[in-house]
Amino acid sequence: MANKQKTFWGVFFTVVIILFCLTVVLFRGYWWKTLADGPVGEYYGKQAVLDNYGSEFKKLGKQFDIAPEYLAALCMLETGGRKPAGSRYEKHVYARLRLVKMGLKKRYEHVVHSDIKNAEDEALQNLSTSWGPFQLMGYKCLLYGINVKDLRNENGTYWGVKWIHEAYGRLLKKGDYKNAFHYHNTGRMMPANGISKTHDPEYVKNGLELMAYFREKL
Repeated sequence: MANKQKTFWGVFFTVVIILFCLTVVLFRGYWWKTLADGPVGEYYGKQAVLDNYGSEFKKLGKQFDIAPEYLAALCMLETGGRKPAGSRYEKHVYARLRLVKMGLKKRYEHVVHSDIKNAEDEALQNLSTSWGPFQLMGYKCLLYGINVKDLRNENGTYWGVKWIHEAYGRLLKKGDYKNAFHYHNTGRMMPANGISKTHDPEYVKNGLELMAYFREKL
């Protein structure tokens, strides 16, 4: 009897694992859309980056003195070249901004109480959401006196590149792309021990490889 029970549970858990894996494969695109707050373009991949943003990256790259292949690689890492790029709500950012609004936290990066004291909850959520091809956080709009909608409409790419230029353009100017990718994803330089703190440990490595690819295409 014990052997029969062991066999039954072994088969049961095997079937559960197989069904779970099949569900991930079949519905991964649906989950991406569900997790994102905004519409997400269906077309994605390296060619999508070139088709959707290539000419814009070349134009803005020249304007801000940033290699267009860096912008293309970053776009591929962040949104896969989708257009619309979609958006992603960051609950932990919302929690911190809410503390600033309540006066319980002095600041969050450049955001202070006076910036958001009158913000409705929906506005605070928008500020806590990343937008555009580079997934720029909504609260960055406060740096430029613009609205969140400017980050998610046709001007979103411009504001994203402008922020990149001002936030860590010094790294790009030196060709320090390893630190540039790491800074974009974490807000910090690569640790001295060389162990990446990015959400995806291969983020920087993949970014450098993508740059090599797009350098030949742009």
